[in-house]
Amino acid sequence: MADAMDFPTARERVLRSGETMIGIMPDICLVSHFQAGDWPVLYRAVTTGNVHRWGLPLMIPNFSRLKNGIFLEKNTILPIHGFGRLLPWNIIAQDEARLAMQLVSSAATRASYPYEFTFTAAVAAGEGTLTYTVTMENRGDETMPIAPGFHPYFAVAQQDKARVISSGPPGFTASACDWINHPPDSPYPFPHSVSVEFPRGRLTIAELPVDGAYALSTMQVWSEPASAPDHDFICFEPVVSSEDALNRPADRLNIAPGQSRQFVLRLTAEK
Repeated sequence: MADAMDFPTARERVLRSGETMIGIMPDICLVSHFQAGDWPVLYRAVTTGNVHRWGLPLMIPNFSRLKNGIFLEKNTILPIHGFGRLLPWNIIAQDEARLAMQLVSSAATRASYPYEFTFTAAVAAGEGTLTYTVTMENRGDETMPIAPGFHPYFAVAQQDKARVISSGPPGFTASACDWINHPPDSPYPFPHSVSVEFPRGRLTIAELPVDGAYALSTMQVWSEPASAPDHDFICFEPVVSSEDALNRPADRLNIAPGQSRQFVLRLTAEK
């Protein structure tokens, strides 16, 4: 299994900029690899092949769970972390350093999320950077609520987790966590930029403003216990808001008919 999962696999499109490489699996909108020089920043489940513990997924239209799985607005069922990672996206543009893909509303989405939309995910490689732009267009005639987020798995060995030092999110300290048995699974305020010192280098996780505004207000910190098959990672997850936000009008994004919203995440890796 491990050799078969080595980068790049047949599923991955590769972007390059200098010594930076990014892998993308467009069939599930997964950023599967981000490497700056000899530093593989994202965790890659090479032993288990479990793509749900891998890379940098986009959670859309909802991050995490809805209470009882129910989207109250429409009395429908949505899966944990939405359907964006379960459905095929279409590539609409690609060059050496950038790839854009789209998911358009269809019978497969309307049953659980009855809105007419176009989601566009564009990933760009720079020198030591990954820039991820998400555009959500409401093509329908009613307001479209949405509460997405990113779920990056940052590679760090189990024995190194407590030694990670971060500038945030406020209230989080890696050395205070029980990473072996009870790792964190908690939301914190996201100050729009957090720097993390990993054993291989410093990573800055930042939301870039769009027209002077931000959309990602929360950072979820999560990992698996040491007993889990995949656990050599820490997730610092910038999201619109915490669990069940799609059911909280004040905490979600509400996109008017014919309008769109956009947010931008940038990862910067420095050795």
